[in-house]
Parts: sequence; structure tokens; C-alpha cells
Amino acid sequence: MKLSVVMPVFNEAGTIAEILRRVHEVSLDKEIILVDDCSRDETPNILKLQTHIPNLRILTHAVNGGKGAAIQTALEHVTGDIVVIQDADLEYDPNDYHALVQPIVSGQAKVVYGARQLHSQKWYMAAGNKFLTWLTNLLYGLRIQDMETCYKAMAREVAQGLKLECRRFDVEAEITAKIARRGYKIVEVPVRYTARHEHKKLSPLDGWPAVRALLKYRFAKL
Repeated sequence: MKLSVVMPVFNEAGTIAEILRRVHEVSLDKEIILVDDCSRDETPNILKLQTHIPNLRILTHAVNGGKGAAIQTALEHVTGDIVVIQDADLEYDPNDYHALVQPIVSGQAKVVYGARQLHSQKWYMAAGNKFLTWLTNLLYGLRIQDMETCYKAMAREVAQGLKLECRRFDVEAEITAKIARRGYKIVEVPVRYTARHEHKKLSPLDGWPAVRALLKYRFAKL
């Protein structure tokens, strides 16, 4: 099976070359669909130098739209059997792709989340993550450990069928809500995670849009 790695990017000059190297070195048949969400630092220039990365497709936004908007653009172009979302920093380890795709390849599930240990996060970020997961489980009758994880792997038909609307970090809540509403089983596997503290774009204030999305899609007509 072919893996489509969806990578939203905004102002990641310090990490973009390294994360592309790490993704490239994972021994899976894959493509990388990267969306540069109107970066204003050296990211675009660094991306021009990545011609040695095979099966890398770089799409660009003329206006910054947010993580959700970048994921939406990427999903229009994926050709793999399985889709996984990859942040452009170094918090997650692409070597965990093998564990993420295995339940899908074996037919156990069509959706797999990479569950993190949050010890490296600041206490208030970890508390916010745990609250959002608790609220998700309460509203949708789930028993997952980590709703906000970046590592969400899905069969392509699941990912493209979500018809995403949220344009920023609330897309994580929308993805989970729509997966749950459509009755897909979510399998979780443990993944490695080291929180970034410098240049972190996500803030505690981003929790409120996630709450709104969870409430909206619990009752909205899909």
C-alpha cells in the first residue's frame, strides 16, 4: 500500500529540511504532499533546495489560511491508499508510520491515531489536551486517549470523505467528530513525542475553537 504524508507548513525554516529527511528515510512506499501556507521566513527558499526528495509535491497558499486549510488543500491531491498528517516541526517521529499503518493494512480499522505521552508538554498544554479528549469521549461515546494528536492515519476514502471545513487548529476536533459520527472505529497506537516550546504556534486560546467544533459537529447534519 502507498502512504500519502500530508504536511502543512508555516514558517518552519529551522526544521523543514530535517523533517523532510526523516520522512524520506522511512522505508515505506510514499508520497509527500506539502502545503506551504504562505510562509514569511526562509521556508520557501529551503523548499526550493529539496529536489533530492523523491515523490515530494509542494503546493503553496498565497494567503495564510491555517493548518486546517492546508490539510484541505493537500487532501485534494493525495493518491495513496493511506493518509497520515505530519507536522513540520520535530515533535513526532516518522518512524512510527509503520505502527500507524499496520492496523489499516491488516484490515483491523480504517482510522488509527498515534497516542502520545504528554510529559514533555507544559502543564497547562497537557491539561488542555486531556480536557479536550475527555470532552470528545463524553460527547461522542469514544474511549480514546489523545484526540489532539497530529498523527491521524486514515484510509484515503475516509480522509477525503470528511469534507473538512475548519481552517485552523480546530480541524483536529472536526476530524475526530466526523470520524465518530460516521461510525468509524479509532484504533490507537503509542507514538514517540517530544513537545516543542520555542516557536510553538498552538496556544491555550486555541482550545476554545476546538470546543466549539466538538459541539457543532456533535449536532450538525453531516
